[in-house]
Amino acid sequence: MVQRVSTVAFEGIEARAVDVQVQVAPGLPAFAIVGLPDKAVSEARERVRSALIASGLALPARRIIVNLAPADLPKEGSHYDLPIALGLMAAIGAIPPDALTGFTVLGELGLDGSIAPVAGVLPAAIGANVREEGLICPAACGSEAAWASPDIQIVAAHSLIQIANHFKGTQVLSRPVPKVHEAATSPLDLRDIKGQESAKRALEIAAAGGHHLLMIGAPGTGKSMLAARLPSILPPLSPSELLEVSMIASVAGEIEGGALTSQRPFRSPHHSASMAALTGGGARAKPGEISLAHQGVLFLDELPEFDPRVLDSLRQPLENGEVSVSRANHRVTYPARFMLIAAMNPCRCGNAFEPGYACKRGRIDRCTGDYQARISGPLMDRIDLRIEVLAVTAADLILPPPAEGSAEVAARVAAARDIQLARYADAGLPRIRTNAEAPASVLEDIAKPDAQGQKLLREAAETMRLSARGYHRVLRVARTLADLDRTEKIGRLHLAEALSYRALAEDVRQMA
Repeated sequence: MVQRVSTVAFEGIEARAVDVQVQVAPGLPAFAIVGLPDKAVSEARERVRSALIASGLALPARRIIVNLAPADLPKEGSHYDLPIALGLMAAIGAIPPDALTGFTVLGELGLDGSIAPVAGVLPAAIGANVREEGLICPAACGSEAAWASPDIQIVAAHSLIQIANHFKGTQVLSRPVPKVHEAATSPLDLRDIKGQESAKRALEIAAAGGHHLLMIGAPGTGKSMLAARLPSILPPLSPSELLEVSMIASVAGEIEGGALTSQRPFRSPHHSASMAALTGGGARAKPGEISLAHQGVLFLDELPEFDPRVLDSLRQPLENGEVSVSRANHRVTYPARFMLIAAMNPCRCGNAFEPGYACKRGRIDRCTGDYQARISGPLMDRIDLRIEVLAVTAADLILPPPAEGSAEVAARVAAARDIQLARYADAGLPRIRTNAEAPASVLEDIAKPDAQGQKLLREAAETMRLSARGYHRVLRVARTLADLDRTEKIGRLHLAEALSYRALAEDVRQMA
């Protein structure tokens, strides 16, 4: 007789059903696991053996075969320990044979029979709920699983003995409840920044429309300080966004204590990050920084110091909002819809914009051009807003803090995003949330300028030699500016401001 237990294998953030088939048959004592397991799954034999012994059970002196079906799907991770152990317990009569019917099982075993937390519990719970199954998981992950549905049956245990007692009726495990990390009030506020009004304006536009932003300025002008305060003006995650972001964090093993948070992600990788660290991958495919920044912010400081090949790997995610990681035997896709906020010095010396500065490397235009050429033209073309961040003067620092802080800016950003959400829902595009995501096919309807604006745009397109992508990105920024002003029609002033952010982009792109 073959005992069957349901579990999952992860492809991206999708949890695919896997059938664990356990057979205890006459023959020489053996314990084999087949079905394309990786090393962690193969090592499950020793963990399962020790955990059963610690729980007062012993493997029978018979031939034990565990098959993980479908056999052509790679099986990675230690979460197969628990389904294999429970399948064996059912096969030898330690728990009722039908107890595991209608459950998806995952968890890692300790040698003492304890059940350790694993990554991917939330997508596994969502998949189990779709199949109308319950979930058996580690106690530490129970709160995370409870977010899948209020109706899903969850058995969250600390040990194998607890699960056995639960199914025998001698111990009842209560259903875990969802937990939320209380959003602490951020000490970072735009009111901390004196001066830099044009940079704050660009930050507000980027937040309102989900646009990518590049800040160019000398060291110490406040670029990193501005970027760090961007989360304070972004709206909290909506329920659907919270689920998307949490599924990625779950697969990456970055959910602490099973509690989710409504704060948008803010990721700031070092410029030495590899391509696998940024886009995802590795020996066992995992989400990279751009996926962990999904529906949030990816801040790249010292942009030209990143490996050019790593930067160019951002082209597809910036355009499509997802990243594909290919391996010899499988291919996975992760969501990656993020706001790129980048900062850089104008040259390696850092002071090219300073009046009267003489570059130590020779001609200042050559130093600037060589440094900025590390960023490819196609990548620059995908960034909507480029601004020059000038040094703050002593006169600015003496002034009292500005009256307007993050709370006031966040209110305008939230209002603009509500307008966008309603617009795209009415247009039959409920998955589009911001103007930055708007497809070119709908821009003719939602971002049509008035007569004066059309004339300005036509002249600017010829003068600045805008690409088709650049043309559409100008329209998206202008649409966001109109939304911030709460006007339906895009005027000449909106287009003029949008083009001003593109003008610096064209200068930098020509140097590249």
